[in-house]
Amino acid sequence: MTKKINCLIIDDEPMAREILATYVAKVPNLALIKSCTNAIEAIPLLNNEHIDLIFLDINMPEISGLTFAKSIQQKTKVIFTTAYREYAIDGFDLHAVDYLLKPIAFERFLQAINKFFETSVLKKPIALTIKPASETTPHFIFVRADRKMLKIDFKDILYIESLSDYIKIYTPQKTIVTRETISNIENKLPLHLFIRTHRSFIVAIPQICSYTNEYIEIPKKTIPISRSYKEEVLRKLNAI
Repeated sequence: MTKKINCLIIDDEPMAREILATYVAKVPNLALIKSCTNAIEAIPLLNNEHIDLIFLDINMPEISGLTFAKSIQQKTKVIFTTAYREYAIDGFDLHAVDYLLKPIAFERFLQAINKFFETSVLKKPIALTIKPASETTPHFIFVRADRKMLKIDFKDILYIESLSDYIKIYTPQKTIVTRETISNIENKLPLHLFIRTHRSFIVAIPQICSYTNEYIEIPKKTIPISRSYKEEVLRKLNAI
């Protein structure tokens, strides 16, 4: 019988916990012991249960994920989950198995699980039999606009434009303005659906009608490709 990997989820965001719990349920080798809202809630479980792996958010109230990870015994492995790319170096300095940026695609989640198997006492990856599911990745994002959190489906986004500390998100129906940097919003978008073409622009790949070395055309709009982004943009588009 294949050994079950006992897991904890620690994240103060309900939606993030729900997504991770769904992913864990799809991998028969994983057993979710509990989904915790903060690090303090998880401490008794670590003392009383055998926990092999923790999916740990970094930016949490009271005790941050980075601080909490320093107190965890080495036999318990950590996969960090966060919306902030800038914590990556700190995460790997703590010998984390992997560092997942939200929103987390199911395929990327599986890569992290296989890294866990490769670095654990099991020595080699376990064959993963994935349970079928209708959806494996979140298909929307929430942004603050008009004094509320507004849900925007990825499929509705045409492109995003930066205005210093604000961004404009263009959809066929309306333009949403939110106080956010373009780099932060880029970290929250799935890589297979969006591409950064310029320090001021992100484009939805399904909306692209045509492109050259200098620009991308979407319906009723031409988006520039800057010199610093050109190599990565062309590499990605030429691979589609």
